Amino acid sequence: MAFFRLLMLVLVLIDKGFPLPDPGVWDYFITPGSPIFLSKNVYKGTKLYIKINCETTEKNNDPKVQLNLVVLQSPCWFPDETYAEVKEILTHNKPTTNSSKEYHWSETYSCNDQIFLQESLTDKKPTENIHPLHEFSRDGIYVLGLSVTAENSDYKIAVHIEIKNEKYGYLSAAEWPLLPFYGFMCIFYIILGLIWLLLSFMQWRDLLRVQFWIGGVILLGMLEKATFYAEYQSIDNTGKDSQGIILFAEWMSCAKRTLARMLVIIVSLGFGIVKPRLGPTLHRVVGVGILYFFLAAWEGYMRNTTGKSENNKELLIATVPLAVLDSAICWWIFSALVNTTRTLRLRRNEAKLSLYRHFTNTLIFSVVASVIFMLYCIKVHYYVTCLTVWKDIWIEEAFWHILFSCILLVIIILWRPTNNNQRYAFVPLLDTGDDEEEDHLVNDAYGVKVRVHHPKPKNSSPRNSIDDDIRWLEENVKNDPALPILDSDEELVNTRFEVSKMQ
Repeated sequence: MAFFRLLMLVLVLIDKGFPLPDPGVWDYFITPGSPIFLSKNVYKGTKLYIKINCETTEKNNDPKVQLNLVVLQSPCWFPDETYAEVKEILTHNKPTTNSSKEYHWSETYSCNDQIFLQESLTDKKPTENIHPLHEFSRDGIYVLGLSVTAENSDYKIAVHIEIKNEKYGYLSAAEWPLLPFYGFMCIFYIILGLIWLLLSFMQWRDLLRVQFWIGGVILLGMLEKATFYAEYQSIDNTGKDSQGIILFAEWMSCAKRTLARMLVIIVSLGFGIVKPRLGPTLHRVVGVGILYFFLAAWEGYMRNTTGKSENNKELLIATVPLAVLDSAICWWIFSALVNTTRTLRLRRNEAKLSLYRHFTNTLIFSVVASVIFMLYCIKVHYYVTCLTVWKDIWIEEAFWHILFSCILLVIIILWRPTNNNQRYAFVPLLDTGDDEEEDHLVNDAYGVKVRVHHPKPKNSSPRNSIDDDIRWLEENVKNDPALPILDSDEELVNTRFEVSKMQ
């Protein structure tokens, strides 16, 4: 039971929604006495650009504005203390003694149409091109504070800030590795899609319904990774994020996560292997999927439209129902998987049971890997007073994408389109039949090598009629109280039809 509780926790975390990267370009409207603050983790050689547009209604005078800028490096990933120190420096307008890790600058300008803050402070006239004001000398997390002091309050001051690295673009140092990672994952899903399409085309006569579901997950995974890569590439090139692209990428992720959970549910139910169809259960699966998609889309919308520093109750309201539904889905998966494996074990169908053992072992591996990784993250990234190892924090997001891709890859291998898919799906769940034929079907269909040794009854009489076989099947399934009834009347008719085709 403890294992399945861990499984529920892991499945809630696997393939969850992730925040998108911070921008590299900011535009503010600033008033005297109201400073602006921002933080950014950068690589060495990243440059700071600042441009100010200053307008005033005073036509006859030459009003003056004093600009105060402080850039301070934070030793920790969460720069709360550094924020307070920057505010203290701006308030008293003097640098601290820790001059090796800060940049403090103050200058008075005329309120011209445009003011470009440059490294050369002697040139205070408007220029045509923006030049860097400061270059960061080391990798690190920096906090920037900018304030304006003016003779009066009749000003309109717009501030344009850019933090850019010539090699890495506008992305933060902690987020830039995700750009090539999403590019690699996009290529990986494209290769999976091409392989799956080729196998499906070669075996199009024997395709199972569950294999169409797997193809849909591959397609949505490909689109999800492509949209995330496009979003990261756009921010890296322009420094600004597009709200439309962000929401589209988030909703593509929601669609893929929804279909992935539905796939794991129907696989755990035995669809295509134990049951030829799900019947009314399919409607419940679709209903749960639709509900999950709308809750996930709502939660993603709230998460991306709400500031990271805001304590929004609406975001909490959107997160709690999604977590409850995710837990219910995990419990459903656990119950279905237990019932399916129990049915196969009691009926001693080692061929199909071996298939589900591979799937169960994959989930066990996922649980073990997830627990080890979570303990590592807690010890290295959270259970510390000052997080200094921040360059590998992107792995926390990449790991869950990799883990889900591994689970999907195992499902692809186990349920891949091959010869005799249809015949293997309709092999009776009984302790009788030709073992060699069943082994041959399993080896051809799924590559699972199983050797089944069934003791032959002493006084068994051969069955020469197909009707006798079907009658014996119905009587044994109905009279065994320990085994659940898998087939309805409609499914039994379909089974007769499939058995007749195998003769």
